[in-house]
Amino acid sequence: MSAPSDVVQGAVDRLQPLFHASALAWWDANVDATEEHEQRRVAAELALSDALADAELFDDVSAARTNGADGTVRRELDLLHASLLPNQVPAELRHRIVELEAKVESVFAQHRGVVAGRPVDDNEIKRILRESDDEAERREAWEASKTIGPVVADDVRELARLRNDAARTLGFRDWFALSVATSEMDETRLFETLDECDRLTGEAFTTWTAATDARLAERFGCAPSELRPWHYEDPFFQEVPAAGGVDLTTVFAEADVVELARATFAAIGIDTAPILGRSDLFSRDGKCQHAFCIDVDREGDVRVLANVEPDRYWADTMLHELGHGAYDIGFDGSLSWLLRDCHLTMTEGIAILMGRLAQEAEWLREVAGVDAEEAERLDGPLQAALAAELLVFTRWVLVMTNFERAFYADPGADLDATWWDLVGRYQLLTPPEGRGAPDWASKIHVACAPVYYHTYLYGNLVACQLRATIDARAGGLVGRPEAGAFLVEEVFRRGQSVRWDALLEQATGEPLTAAHAARFIERGLAAGAS
Repeated sequence: MSAPSDVVQGAVDRLQPLFHASALAWWDANVDATEEHEQRRVAAELALSDALADAELFDDVSAARTNGADGTVRRELDLLHASLLPNQVPAELRHRIVELEAKVESVFAQHRGVVAGRPVDDNEIKRILRESDDEAERREAWEASKTIGPVVADDVRELARLRNDAARTLGFRDWFALSVATSEMDETRLFETLDECDRLTGEAFTTWTAATDARLAERFGCAPSELRPWHYEDPFFQEVPAAGGVDLTTVFAEADVVELARATFAAIGIDTAPILGRSDLFSRDGKCQHAFCIDVDREGDVRVLANVEPDRYWADTMLHELGHGAYDIGFDGSLSWLLRDCHLTMTEGIAILMGRLAQEAEWLREVAGVDAEEAERLDGPLQAALAAELLVFTRWVLVMTNFERAFYADPGADLDATWWDLVGRYQLLTPPEGRGAPDWASKIHVACAPVYYHTYLYGNLVACQLRATIDARAGGLVGRPEAGAFLVEEVFRRGQSVRWDALLEQATGEPLTAAHAARFIERGLAAGAS
């Protein structure tokens, strides 16, 4: 039997170049959705999948975990085991999943809805929903955002069936259960946390929604009961409408959003210019319309894909994505390749922590150049808006996570009805009369980032907990190098050398808790009311 350290090294020697090739192919397929790039991406992902599916390698790793491995080597073996386990399924099934995922993602990248007879991208749809007072135009834009659903729905259902088949060959109930179990989380604890967040936010969300709906009803000249999803500014009601938040349109109208994000990190001692130099940041045809950050090689090649516009949404998004990037370039160089990585919950926490700055008065004053008196005037409303964002987003995650559990429990069910039942319960939205369309399939995460949204909720809890620690230690985050040093030394450098929950507890002095998020909401809403 090979020594545990030899098993780790052998696995890394085989997997590292395949991860690199897959990341590069995935990047190319998203920045330019051509058939050639899709084929190269599929080939690279299949090569990686085949390696991760190697039964002999899996057996060696499993045996090494019980062969006296401890310390760093045991941690590396645990991470390897979690990566290998979901791939221990028949090759034909794995290949079909990879090919279908690539097909669906390519369709999303190329699809455009139609408004007033012309194709529109996601940015244009959001602009209409943000600015237009014409209800017919708003409804057409909202419905255009959903037209991708019927195009991909059958394939997304098939993906769920294939993923479930894979999970069951490994002894798991379904793909949802497998995904949670192999991401250092517990499904029971996850839904206890979701239920806790539901209880913490239910009453406050109902009160906030009533006030927001009253303002929207006044704007559109209708009764609150007549409001429909297109009266809100985000196609999924993930974000706070201007009627319930603060309109920062004029602040960002002429802003260089990318430069503001770079300067924010520089002021806390983190140089993100190399990331930006490798990134693809502006919209064009054939390019993914969303945003992400990718660590291509775990050796410093970190990139952001975005579709930047001069507005608050993209200011938040650039800060968010560079938060991921700052984490990825912050790993201790002495860590092994396997440990130069981070748990999804922690990286989302950092990204959310940084993204929120775009709505903080101090950041607007010190970085965006807003007049001090104006920033002070905005402070209370901005705190309320951030609290409202956490409320709105928490309710949205409750929809997504409960939907995905139901989706994988029965991919053939009446998912259209399930979707709107959850939207009505958690978001208090009224569906269009007689709506019968697979609106759930128009959310790209259901197909291409499955069982992920709960990570965003955990990330919000992590962000609140880290911010409380930063405020106590450094007196704030904006322009404070000591805050950046805390993040680098206590969080980033450690990579995956310890479990995410232990890392958070060591950095903040307490286990993960929703208490800081609850206080964040309470303080913010109180500031807005004063």
